[in-house]
Amino acid sequence: MTNLISVITAVHAPAAEHLPSAYTSLLDQELPDGWDWQWVIQEDGETDAVAPYVPDDARVSFGQGRAGRAAMARTMALSRAEGQYVKVLDADDMLTAGVLARDLHALEENPGIGWSTSRVLDLLPDGSTVGFDQDPSHGVIARGAVLEHWKAHNFRAQVHPATLFVRRDLLLALGGWMALPASEDTGLLLALSAVSRGWFNAETGLLYRKWPGQVTSQAAHAQEGEREARFAVAEARARALAALENWRYEGR
Repeated sequence: MTNLISVITAVHAPAAEHLPSAYTSLLDQELPDGWDWQWVIQEDGETDAVAPYVPDDARVSFGQGRAGRAAMARTMALSRAEGQYVKVLDADDMLTAGVLARDLHALEENPGIGWSTSRVLDLLPDGSTVGFDQDPSHGVIARGAVLEHWKAHNFRAQVHPATLFVRRDLLLALGGWMALPASEDTGLLLALSAVSRGWFNAETGLLYRKWPGQVTSQAAHAQEGEREARFAVAEARARALAALENWRYEGR
């Protein structure tokens, strides 16, 4: 029986043209014997614009549904995720070679770790890349450390939620992604950190595409009132989870 990693991608029509690049980055992954991946793509909406870019591959599952932004699309995709682990891959991003194997190794060798992240390089429109200057040290991330760094550094975490690799049972126990119009992945990361230790791999694991059509570049993403509300509820959830003394991921 093949062990499986479920790669989940939420996509809306403007980003569909980038799916072939994301797929190529999946094909470049090499996994240990007995492991494979499935790619679960969920359109945020029901248009005719995305399906033409979905690869013809038995490992790829494509679904559609009512538009509700990325949080709902990702959580709906969980209904088709069959793997022991879930990996996030945004439609406009690309994995680097070997990242799935590194993520898998971190959690298989450390059963008390609930999730893993990797270094990110921003991929700019001219093809150049820019790194992040606040990466943590390679290895274990203490429980609660993500929230404290996020609060102390103007609401910017030291690890990127777009690189998340997580145990499927833990993801489901937390209800998937937060029901927010944006920052749903940061909210999940804060919640995961509140109940379990994580892992950071200092080798680059993702090329994070910067382009005019990405959701985080839109003016609405930075609208002050909504942004404050998103961050307030994400923090409150993480602190509430941390205060539940019997709610801890202790491993298999």
